[in-house]
Amino acid sequence: MSGPKVYGPVGKIEPFLDHSITRFYLDTVPDQGGKIIAEYVWIGGSGADLRSKSRTLAKVPEKPEDLPHWNYDGSSTGQAPGTDSEVYLIPRCIFRDPFRMGDNILVLCDAYEPPKVQPDGTVGAPKPIPTNSRFSCAAVMEKAKAEEPWFGIEQEYTLLNPLTKWPLGWPDNGYPAPQGPYYCSAGTGCAIGRDLADVHYKMCLFAGINISGVNAEVMPAQWEYQVGPCLGMDGGDHMWMSRYILYRLAETYNVEVTFDPKPIPGDWNGAGGHVNYSNNATRAEGTGWDAIQAQIAKLEKRHAIHIAQYGEGNERRLTGKHETSSINDFSWGVANRGCSVRVGRMVPVDKCGYYEDRRPASNLDPYVVTKLLVETTLLM
Repeated sequence: MSGPKVYGPVGKIEPFLDHSITRFYLDTVPDQGGKIIAEYVWIGGSGADLRSKSRTLAKVPEKPEDLPHWNYDGSSTGQAPGTDSEVYLIPRCIFRDPFRMGDNILVLCDAYEPPKVQPDGTVGAPKPIPTNSRFSCAAVMEKAKAEEPWFGIEQEYTLLNPLTKWPLGWPDNGYPAPQGPYYCSAGTGCAIGRDLADVHYKMCLFAGINISGVNAEVMPAQWEYQVGPCLGMDGGDHMWMSRYILYRLAETYNVEVTFDPKPIPGDWNGAGGHVNYSNNATRAEGTGWDAIQAQIAKLEKRHAIHIAQYGEGNERRLTGKHETSSINDFSWGVANRGCSVRVGRMVPVDKCGYYEDRRPASNLDPYVVTKLLVETTLLM
């Protein structure tokens, strides 16, 4: 029995530089004189782009507090005026560096106005800049820490040819075979770009990111990976660093990664950032199912507030088609992927568990979304 006819991918993307030369020097010059390289990573002015720069450290830090604070030119990232351009970085998380390897590290930071001398001579505390969504998320997670909120975030993304801005492997002036053969697929023309997805998976594991899986998605050249379950702030921190690694890896393949929630209009699936969520109340045996229904009722009352912050361009994706709900209506159901919130089939049976908010777009800010979920369900 044969399935739908699928054609092989079109074109070949060549790396801009010869990475065998890069790897040769990285492998043959391992001695760094007893020092390490720390790559400081932060969110840029769009609230979606990621920036980074490197510095040398005399020893391996044991925790983020051991790392020096740093700064950067915020006028070049859209986060400060040229007349007062310095933005202050505070390290928050340390990950192993899967590119330089060894003892080298990636450091996730958030951004602040630098400490300033006050009129009375005292030095004021750093103030979070407007694009620092981590700061308010951390405050909410601290208030709800006794409830132990867990998050599993499904990050969908699409690979593009960087010259044509068309999905990787698609015909230059046309479309591949219709959707159907591509989800969780294997085979030429079905799973396009698997090399990048697989290497990203291993790099995240090496880095210490709590990545839990990868799969090909419904549209060809679209992939998904999952981060979690993560407790509290780890959900946003691990997701942002996984994106940074994905961007860096795409550089080496000379491929573009987009988190656009509807990269191709028409009869093609969009890209989501579904968030699977639980807390002590929903995980409690015997009473968790009642808690889930009560929390979903709270989410329904704040549907508009959540939707407004669930990703730019999400109205192009949440149409009620292609496994989405309508952006204008709230709905929920058991095992229903056409609802705003999906409850797993076994949850009513087990009387406890988690639920999935399917509304966030692939370009979600995980700090914003996880904060809203905790705020709405646990603090109101």
